Amino acid sequence: MSDYRIGMIVPSSNLTMETELPRMLRDREQILPGERFTFHSSRMRMKHVTPEELARMNAQTERASAELADARPDVVASACLVAIMAQGPGYHCHAEAQITGVLQNEGLDIPVVSSAGALLRGLEAIGARRIAMVTPYMKPLTALVAEYIEDAGVEVCDALSLEVSDNLEVARLDPAGLRKHWRRVDVSNADALVLSACVQMPSLSAIQPVEDAAGLPVLSAATATVFTILSELELEPRVPGAGRLLSGEVNMAPAPRPTPEPTTADGPLAPDLPEPYPAAAQ
Repeated sequence: MSDYRIGMIVPSSNLTMETELPRMLRDREQILPGERFTFHSSRMRMKHVTPEELARMNAQTERASAELADARPDVVASACLVAIMAQGPGYHCHAEAQITGVLQNEGLDIPVVSSAGALLRGLEAIGARRIAMVTPYMKPLTALVAEYIEDAGVEVCDALSLEVSDNLEVARLDPAGLRKHWRRVDVSNADALVLSACVQMPSLSAIQPVEDAAGLPVLSAATATVFTILSELELEPRVPGAGRLLSGEVNMAPAPRPTPEPTTADGPLAPDLPEPYPAAAQ
């Protein structure tokens, strides 16, 4: 039996990361009974996705990472796509290096995954150059997410904003609704559909049915995070019923460890951030 400890850094109001990731890896255990995964979380306070709360949450990174290090996980996943993408293109590299530095200070040299970086890596792995996507966000924030993805070289052909502003309400969205919502986006020129560009919006039960209906690869921030976790652990990225990305037909080599960023007694040193998006946007 091979045991793997999955560490997760999640916003305090996130309910979905700790349900969809374990569900996928439990489904994997059914077809690969020689593996067992356990899940260990550290939380950073955030209830509403506003520039002020995101800044306060990001300032808790060192504490959350150090607490999680005490569990001695095999990999750490940072699970707030919007907190990273709202800071400007490429910020996931800084966030992953920040966490790596804290973990190494605690004696851990392990892979660090961010949901933002995982989505980009998942798109690269399936060769997607043009995508359509569905988000729960208000339109200004969806635009920032699209800009972030396009800066990485992937064109966003069309996007649907469900415009739910409360983070807990996002977690209560019925994933069955996505089986209809996806038809409101133009996928005619897309190589792939990102059904949930948010780890808080539930989507797992809709991934495979929508992929079957759309006739193109369908993924989410959560499925991309699992794909990247498994790849970093050098395990076959296979989960039944979770779309082509996790079919076992797509592979990706582990990424080089980022250069750890220095920390101070008050927390990790952060770069200057861009002007925040409007406070009403989620």
